[in-house]
Amino acid sequence: MIVEFLKDYFPIILFLTIALILSIGFIVINFLFSPKNPDPEKLSAYECGFEPFNDSRMEFDVRFYLVAILFIIFDLEIAFLFPWAISLGKIGLLGFISMMIFLFILTVGFIYEWKKGALDWE
Repeated sequence: MIVEFLKDYFPIILFLTIALILSIGFIVINFLFSPKNPDPEKLSAYECGFEPFNDSRMEFDVRFYLVAILFIIFDLEIAFLFPWAISLGKIGLLGFISMMIFLFILTVGFIYEWKKGALDWE
C-alpha cells in the first residue's frame, strides 16, 4: 500500500524536495555572500525619500481602501473562474450559463464603479 502511494506521488514529492532545497540554498547563499555594509539611508526608518509624518496613525484617503476592496473582489473572481474552467466539460450548459450570469453581474458592478469614479486616482 505505501509502495503504491509513493510510486504515484513520487514526482510531486521529488518536485517539493527540490524546491525546498533550492529555496533554502538560495537563502543561505544570499546570507553568506551579501554585502554587510549598509549606509545610513538604508538604516533609516523610511526609504521613500522624506521624513516620517508626525503620527503613524494618520487617516488615509477612503479611495485607498475602496481600491483595495475592489481589487480583492475582482481578484476573488479568479478563484471562481479556475475551478469552473476545469470542470466546464462536466457541468455542461447550465454551468456555463450560470457563470456567464455571474460574470455579467460582476461586469455591471465594475462599470458602475468606473462610472462613479471609484477607480480614479487623483
